[in-house]
Amino acid sequence: MAKIDDSVKKKVPELRFKGFTDDWEERKLGELSNIVGGGTPSTSNPEYWDGDIDWYAPAEIGEQSYVSKSKKTITELGLKKSSARILPVGTVLFTSRAGIGNTAILAKEATTNQGFQSIVPVQNKLDSYFIFSRTNELKRYGEVTGAGSTFVEVSGKQMSKMSIMVPELSEQQKIGSFFKQLDDTIALHQRKLDLLKEQKKGYLQKMFPKNGAKVPELRFTGFADDWEERKLSEGTSKIGDGLHGTPNYSDNGDVFFINGNNLVNGKIVITKETKLVTESNQSKDDKLLNTDTILMSINGTIGNLAWYNNERVMLGKSAAYLTVSNFDKKFIFSYLQTSTIKNYFLNNLTGTTIKNLGLKTIRDTTLFVPTLEEQQQIGEFFWTLEETIALHQRKLDLLKEQKKGFLQKMFV
Repeated sequence: MAKIDDSVKKKVPELRFKGFTDDWEERKLGELSNIVGGGTPSTSNPEYWDGDIDWYAPAEIGEQSYVSKSKKTITELGLKKSSARILPVGTVLFTSRAGIGNTAILAKEATTNQGFQSIVPVQNKLDSYFIFSRTNELKRYGEVTGAGSTFVEVSGKQMSKMSIMVPELSEQQKIGSFFKQLDDTIALHQRKLDLLKEQKKGYLQKMFPKNGAKVPELRFTGFADDWEERKLSEGTSKIGDGLHGTPNYSDNGDVFFINGNNLVNGKIVITKETKLVTESNQSKDDKLLNTDTILMSINGTIGNLAWYNNERVMLGKSAAYLTVSNFDKKFIFSYLQTSTIKNYFLNNLTGTTIKNLGLKTIRDTTLFVPTLEEQQQIGEFFWTLEETIALHQRKLDLLKEQKKGFLQKMFV
């Protein structure tokens, strides 16, 4: 790929493949494609339904680049008795209402309901994946142009009028192929990440006792003793929560005031909305937090966890802290993620509008605990698994950021 001189940026993208030098042309979407709406056969006539023709609804679109099987199907008679139209392979389905701008490419010919204005590329004029890669532009145009009182909807006529800068077909195909490969890589990493999360879920179910059992279903070799029933408070030096009230915020502060919504996937996440306080606002307990402390959301959203790692923070009332002393901290961190513990918490909440998990409930949580050596092996196993999941998440986030950058630089 080659970078383009600033002086010619208006008619060509900042980044393009070698061998292409011609200016891109401004065209109307309707000159490059046919915009086709959909329709729904009468739902009261069974002869129109459960046939061999795929029929998509907007709710099915948005998760995958390509679609090949719809939830509902219609018959030939249903097609004839409605305004639905057969759309060819390569059509870019575009939802035109109830969430404008979700897209997918047809891998098999199909029809849609009236919630679409689908883009059927004209042969030799528009590449399917090239226009699919511009989903964000299509969505923005649809949202701005759409009208309606009950819900916003964009018409086929309006979509046809959309101005778009395009190169010749061979360059479109090159760009489309590039983004397809990038999307395939992102999808592959997403599947790997989802699989790891499922595996973790399975291990959490099998490596901790459930339904009153004294041993888990799955154990490391060399351990055979029953696990002992203990209270969570027996393995912690302190369980408490943060400030019940509003602190004195300060733009000059260097301490973050955090609540339960700052605890995400094992980490304290600071956002631009996170307010600051001065060190003098911190309580004695805030200053005693250490690397053996687990933070947990206890108000509204229940049970999100994060490790405390020496960040300068002040806790609000929706964040509890558990400083682990007599148990292995990684073992406890994993145990708190099991469905057994989560269900116990959810079944013992207080409050009507906003649910709250009380500190007494946390302290009284019943655990089944093995020897420290077995705790350490289990804790280390889940720690390694968490690290692997975090690594895959970082790779996925990086790929998505790279795609975002390419989208900005490879289109006019």
